[in-house]
Amino acid sequence: MTETRIYIGLNDSVTKKQIFETNTYISILKKVCFAYRTPFSFSVEEGGYFHENGEYTNETSLVLVLIGVEQETVNEIAKDLCAFFNQESVLITENSIRAYFIHESLD
Repeated sequence: MTETRIYIGLNDSVTKKQIFETNTYISILKKVCFAYRTPFSFSVEEGGYFHENGEYTNETSLVLVLIGVEQETVNEIAKDLCAFFNQESVLITENSIRAYFIHESLD
């Protein structure tokens, strides 16, 4: 099974600053996943990176975690989030994982 992570920065690609509150972006992310009927989890992370011109930027990012989702669907979700969040690009990572559920009750 594959675990896919999509890293979406929240700084606008033009202004290089975060335009909306983080919760606004979270709401959009949830609506996109719901529209694709895709189970997900996410986290809010802080990080930094260097632009091609050498300029350093701190940025809040959302990291969307999808497990067992078809690559075509992952790519469509990534494209939507890239466009909705006005990003130059988003980063996708994939890892092979072993995943299973445990079921237990107190009956």
